[in-house]
Amino acid sequence: MPLIQVTLAKGRTPEQLQALGEALTAAAEEAIGAKRESIRVVLTECEPEHWFVGGETLADLRASGRR
Repeated sequence: MPLIQVTLAKGRTPEQLQALGEALTAAAEEAIGAKRESIRVVLTECEPEHWFVGGETLADLRASGRR
């Protein structure tokens, strides 16, 4: 039973998260021949204020237009 875990910063729509879950499921099904019903995908969203890039928060980078 494959388990795919993805951590991403908050800011995507429910439709985008659904599409990601579906795409990851399809990729695992195709790449390793896993049965679709056995594939698990966990999306964990992180607050941009808790995500750091080069010592700066993603929230600050987004606000400055650098991300």
